[in-house]
Amino acid sequence: MAAAWLTHLAGDRVEVRSAGSDPGASVNPAAVAAMAEAGIDISAEIPKILTTDAVREADVCVTMGCGDTCPVLPGKRYLDWELEDPAGQGLEAVRPVRDAIRALVEGLIEEIAPRTRSSGREHAFGNAGTVNTVP
Repeated sequence: MAAAWLTHLAGDRVEVRSAGSDPGASVNPAAVAAMAEAGIDISAEIPKILTTDAVREADVCVTMGCGDTCPVLPGKRYLDWELEDPAGQGLEAVRPVRDAIRALVEGLIEEIAPRTRSSGREHAFGNAGTVNTVP
């Protein structure tokens, strides 16, 4: 959900990569439904394993409770967002998680890729998550 929000809200100002320390075989159906309510389709997403190479390419890594299982590399910025795990939860339980993730993503975007006006163009000034700015 975080990658979908970041892509949706930041557009081409960031490059988003999403992976997990212990990904399931498919995206949680309740997460798909919750994001669909917000107008974002994540039904075609395929869970991927988090690799050291993905972390190496990121400027900021956003984790959500992976603890010691996530690769940690020197010189990288890490944000650990403490959220309820939506795995196995129904839509009612996933909605507040979806909304909390959106709020965190909005704050991250404001920090790393704020919209600025200069000649009518938007510019990115930072990077996020397994997210890199687009030149």
